[in-house]
Amino acid sequence: MKIELKISLILVGSLSDQRIMAKQDESSDRQRAILAAVRRFPQFELAIHRLIVRSESFLEICEELAEAELALSSVDKTTTTALVETRRAEWQELVDRLVGEVGAAVRDSEATRNLGVNPRPPW
Repeated sequence: MKIELKISLILVGSLSDQRIMAKQDESSDRQRAILAAVRRFPQFELAIHRLIVRSESFLEICEELAEAELALSSVDKTTTTALVETRRAEWQELVDRLVGEVGAAVRDSEATRNLGVNPRPPW
C-alpha cells in the first residue's frame, strides 16, 4: 500500500512537472511569436497583442513566422554548402509570405481599422 501510494505521488508529481514545463514552453512560444510580429510591425504592437489573444490562427501564423525566421537565421549552420542559397531563398520566401499574412490580419483587425492606418513592414 505504501509503495503504491509513493508511486502514485511520484507519477502525479511528474505529471505536474510536465504540465508546468509544457505551460512554460507554450508561454515561450507565445512570446517568440509576439516578438516576431512586433519586430515587423512595431507601430501595431497593441493590435498584435489583442489579435493573439483573440485569434488562435493569428497566433499560429506568428509562431510560424518566428520559427521561419529562426530557420532562416541558422540556414548556414544546418545546411550543406551546396544547398545554402537554395534553402535561404526558400526560408526567405516563407518569411515574406508570413509577414504579408501578419500584416493583412493586423490591417483587417478592428483595432487598426479604427485608427484608419495601413500597416506596412518598416523597410
